[in-house]
Amino acid sequence: MLRKLCWFLILFAIFALASMAQDGNEAGSVPLFNGTDLTGWHAMGQQDWHAENDILWTEGKGGWLRSDQAYADFVLRLEYRVTTGAAGGILLRSAEQGDPVFTGMEIALNDDAGQLTDLHTTGAIYGAVIPLYSVGKKAGEWNQLEITCIGRHLTVFLNGNRIHKIDIDDPAFVFAEKRPLSRVPNQGYIGLESHNNRVDFRNLRIQVIKPGP
Repeated sequence: MLRKLCWFLILFAIFALASMAQDGNEAGSVPLFNGTDLTGWHAMGQQDWHAENDILWTEGKGGWLRSDQAYADFVLRLEYRVTTGAAGGILLRSAEQGDPVFTGMEIALNDDAGQLTDLHTTGAIYGAVIPLYSVGKKAGEWNQLEITCIGRHLTVFLNGNRIHKIDIDDPAFVFAEKRPLSRVPNQGYIGLESHNNRVDFRNLRIQVIKPGP
């Protein structure tokens, strides 16, 4: 009887610690999307963004959607789903003017499940850093993404797998497409985009560690 009680207490402690860790990860996070409209966002270029049934989506006709607020250090969590042939991305620390893929950084999101990784496949820091693994799900399935951007350090988890943990100023990225990655600023806008076909986003939440201007 005593042994069973000890095992029960141990299991209870493990579950309690796991719950505390999860709550700590979410502590201070706030929604970036209200589930009903584009409040908090600004469409740049083509006006092809829609909000309905807690999903933010685009048909991929050009332009991008940027946050109204600029951010410096943050943890961004969201879910996304691509359709067949889709090619989109999450933009980080991008400028209001110019190509947001290269004024900041883009985490590529494509319909390429199971393919070999390169500088443009799902999870890549577009044109700059190849992801460690190909772990994007098939078209039509939801993916979970967590992005931590603190100072000059970027960590990315896709579907529970760490695919990046880098120093943006690492000399290895000096020959990134169109610019050294070290030119990425310390703050900027968060953005969403799709070059081709529909991409859906939901459950966008941000934990602000250091706000932008």
